[in-house]
Amino acid sequence: MELTPPAEVARAALNRAKAAAAGRGIRPGQEPRRRTPLEPLRGTPGKGGRDPRLVSDTLAALVRDRGWTQDVSVGGVIGRWRDVVGDQIADHCTPETFEAGELVIRTDSTSWATNLKLLVPQLLRRLADDVGEGVVREVRVLGPAGPGFKRGPRSVPGRGPRDTFG
Repeated sequence: MELTPPAEVARAALNRAKAAAAGRGIRPGQEPRRRTPLEPLRGTPGKGGRDPRLVSDTLAALVRDRGWTQDVSVGGVIGRWRDVVGDQIADHCTPETFEAGELVIRTDSTSWATNLKLLVPQLLRRLADDVGEGVVREVRVLGPAGPGFKRGPRSVPGRGPRDTFG
């Protein structure tokens, strides 16, 4: 078996390159075709469509496109509740839910519930500074949940307190 001479290999490669260029419409001595403004850039550094994106950019776009911006910002406030309201208030109350612009806060005593109800306008102002105006429209303060007597050692069969007289 005889090897192909190097000159023939080079000539065949040149012919293949010429045929490929002719197939794309490129002629020898012709200036290269200019890119149209709508054509995407290729091989340039920067924020092209083919470049990898940071996870934070992708998540920010996802949150923005899905309309979760307000919920995520309120979730951030609930996550750092102690920083927003201070240590003393955070020791005695916790946020429970946020739905339709209403933040529900549960306190550990009725006296703290009364005090926090007086502080609601200041709390709304601070939340508006953190998450934006109009995101949290109302704050509902609940006292401690008392024990229920439906089950347990103090439950009684029957209709309950309505059957006292008869």
